[in-house]
Amino acid sequence: MEPSRDLWIFAYGSLMWRPAFPFEERHRARLDGYHRRFCIISRHHRGTIDRPGLVLGLDRGGSAVGVVYRVSSHHAGGVLKAVRARELISGVYREALLPVTVLGAHGLRVMAVAYLAEPSHPSFNRRMPIKQQAHIIAHAHGRSGDNLGYLAHTVAELLRLGIRERELERIATCLGAVRTRRPAARSILSGNPRTVAWPRLKRIRAAELTRFQHRTQRG
Repeated sequence: MEPSRDLWIFAYGSLMWRPAFPFEERHRARLDGYHRRFCIISRHHRGTIDRPGLVLGLDRGGSAVGVVYRVSSHHAGGVLKAVRARELISGVYREALLPVTVLGAHGLRVMAVAYLAEPSHPSFNRRMPIKQQAHIIAHAHGRSGDNLGYLAHTVAELLRLGIRERELERIATCLGAVRTRRPAARSILSGNPRTVAWPRLKRIRAAELTRFQHRTQRG
């Protein structure tokens, strides 16, 4: 990204409701060729190594409607560095510059930075059943907060923007009161958190870490 140009960033998860950076414009937008889903095992932001959480990623196929931000050239360098530090923590996301359609703007297309899920990373898992996803999200907690709050804020923001995401809504239905704060989340599901079917983590070898480490050093 050239520092003399404005920066466009496509958001589909927490960046929609907590961008934490200055921007000039914010619009509903669609990215074709990728769809939003809970396919990333989180050991940092929304979970731990012992009790991992789940966060959203952009997986191949379909399309995703979210938000695109325009960041002025004056702030572009600093914003991109901050977003990379937030998104590239483990290398499971791949930064890409992709065409995004700005909705309600007569088909305007911009080249925006987006963070795609890397299917070959050990933290990628697209085959987890809805019920297991709900169990994990109900009880996981990481350095950025509880997993339940992540889901609740995302679903609420999508509804506010008039975006229907059936799979996320099914997970929310499994959880019941999706906007409940974490202390009350213990009663959302029957059973004991110790019996939750946590995903079996793939053991990450040194060679695998080396493959993705370059992504955590960007910026």
